[in-house]
Amino acid sequence: VGRRAKYLTLHFDSGAVLISHLGMSGSYRVEDGADAAIPGMFHHERSKLSAHDHIVFHLTRRDGTTRRVTYNDPRRFGFVDLDRARTLYRNRFLRDLGIEPTGNALDGARLAVMLAGKAAPLKAALLDQRLIAGLGNIYVCEALWRARLSPRRKAGTLVTRAGRPTPRCHSLADAVRDVIADAIAAGGSSLRDYVHTDGSLGYFQHSFAAYGREGEPCRHDGCTAPIRRIVQSGRSTFYCPACQR
Repeated sequence: VGRRAKYLTLHFDSGAVLISHLGMSGSYRVEDGADAAIPGMFHHERSKLSAHDHIVFHLTRRDGTTRRVTYNDPRRFGFVDLDRARTLYRNRFLRDLGIEPTGNALDGARLAVMLAGKAAPLKAALLDQRLIAGLGNIYVCEALWRARLSPRRKAGTLVTRAGRPTPRCHSLADAVRDVIADAIAAGGSSLRDYVHTDGSLGYFQHSFAAYGREGEPCRHDGCTAPIRRIVQSGRSTFYCPACQR
């Protein structure tokens, strides 16, 4: 099992690759034996209605025991595609994805190349999967807060006329990597119906400094301005209007 941006990739010995996106409400339910018990203790109720089961994989172990893996998606925003490992690089869902935010390749210089000349709001640019793959609404809000950058700022203002990254551009690249690393270490963010396959929860949501904190005081030292919520491209944005410029 692998990952590219927000896509799961399941690689088979035959060379086939299953590409899966969970959308907003999709999940995989792992069931053992005839009783269809779901392993793990789940804090949030997960959909088990067969009407929302779209794919069922029937697996048999070498010892003859069976297991089912069921893809369930009430809101139907997710999907599954099938490809081959040798042609995965040109798959329609993966071919135009940008750099991953989890490694050292994302630095100020690389970010400057992406943002140069862009008049779009900074938050919109960071959510563009063709630039940085896998960044979502929550972590963009948190990274901008850490870097003290307004989500409304024009993306190109982080780059000099000569095309070089400004200090703020370096800070933003560091903030993006740090937010993702902290979230992974905390096990992710368990909002609404998100849990791990074993039923355990992620805890990064307890560290949110901006997202979901509308009206609460900013957590930057020396700042008590309330976090504000605005809507950008149909998505909620949370930021501090006093410290994020």
